[in-house]
Amino acid sequence: MFTIDDMKNELVGFDKLVPTLSGEEKRYIFLDNSASTPTLKPVMNTVNTFMEWYASIHRGTGFKSQLSTHLYEQSREIVRQFFNVQDEEHTIIFGKNATESINKLARRIPLKEGNIILTSRMEHHSNDLPWRMRAPVVHVDVDKNGRLDMDDLKGKLKDYSSKIGLVSITGASNVTGYINPIDEIAELVHSYGSEFMVDAAQLAPHRTIDMKSQDDPSHIDYLAFSAHKIYAPFGLGVLIANRSAFEEGDPDYVGGGTVDIVSIDHVFWTDVPEKEEAGTPNVVGAIALAKALRVIQEIGMDNVAAHEANLTKYALHKMKKIPGMTLFGSTDEDDVDNRLGVISFNIGNMPHALVASILNYESAIGVRNGCFCAHPYIKSLLEVTQEEDAALEERILHHDRSVIPGAVRMSFGIYNDQSEIDIFIEALDKIARNDIKGDYILDKRTGEYKPKGFEMQFDKYFKL
Repeated sequence: MFTIDDMKNELVGFDKLVPTLSGEEKRYIFLDNSASTPTLKPVMNTVNTFMEWYASIHRGTGFKSQLSTHLYEQSREIVRQFFNVQDEEHTIIFGKNATESINKLARRIPLKEGNIILTSRMEHHSNDLPWRMRAPVVHVDVDKNGRLDMDDLKGKLKDYSSKIGLVSITGASNVTGYINPIDEIAELVHSYGSEFMVDAAQLAPHRTIDMKSQDDPSHIDYLAFSAHKIYAPFGLGVLIANRSAFEEGDPDYVGGGTVDIVSIDHVFWTDVPEKEEAGTPNVVGAIALAKALRVIQEIGMDNVAAHEANLTKYALHKMKKIPGMTLFGSTDEDDVDNRLGVISFNIGNMPHALVASILNYESAIGVRNGCFCAHPYIKSLLEVTQEEDAALEERILHHDRSVIPGAVRMSFGIYNDQSEIDIFIEALDKIARNDIKGDYILDKRTGEYKPKGFEMQFDKYFKL
């Protein structure tokens, strides 16, 4: 039985040493779990063992093909159990990642003439841009701290009630970590006769999600997430969807695996989900995800949430003491149950890209900086004016990223601990006091800072 305390030792690459500016190699501290998580040893071991039995799935008569097919479909059932998908009205479609899953839904969901899509200003681009390609999009506002404005949601549901084709909201923000009240939102949406989609890429690794049965007013109609954010970075995305949305019409990708029969002048498509999984599916990715979900189930999502809440509380308490620190979103140490372990910040007037670079080159700490694929949300939090926004766009179009608004983001996984936060805090404190060893040069085209005279010797650590 796995526990939280096991996870540090069960993480692939946890003890890797990386180069720093001083010439000393330091253990890499990974605080960019919102982007992608490392993998777990049980997941990698499962994949390595399976590779001896790997074969192309479906329609193969050989033993390995039949075994691979069995495991692929078993993986689908493990996803069904993990999210408590209770009925056969939902189908589970495997793809490349959450972004592809949302794009697939945007292309395939039946919409009527004049329909709009309702989403929010806090969305990752992957839950905004695909909808813009299909129908007019209306954005629910956020408040000054970045929380979803529930009053505005209620108002827009009322104003657009007859036109709403779908409401698609993130389960949790990848910028501020805010968790949205998806049960409450689902019930509101269904009361207006519309369907509800949750972008769960951020939420799924950290909190229990219950799809619920279709007769429950707070059920979820559609849900997308990525395996690479839940300790299985082997290239799989999942869309759990109302089967009816995909039964009629042509699949968005066509070819092998999507048909029952083909003639020269016509084709009969097969049933979902196979209809929507063109080509040879990623059976290795499906098995990796299934094992990762099994490990998390053993740990218990309540234990995952409690562990990450404690880390968030500890980090907030320490970070608020650093001179010049600006934290985005909630700074309330007693409000950690309503957010994920995602903390975005800036230090004084120092460029966010410079802060992130110093953390890497001088302290071997991996974070992320920029707008986190949520430009409208970040610009709202930073209070960027329309004039500043127009000037920014003009600079970027001329390949000048030297002054891009943004923040630095650190984010926890199940294996992080307080000792890593202490190292992180010490590094931030040095930056705030301008105790910086390197002479950092800005590349205007990329917006990145690198220390003068220092080159990474990547081949020393890994090469093909």
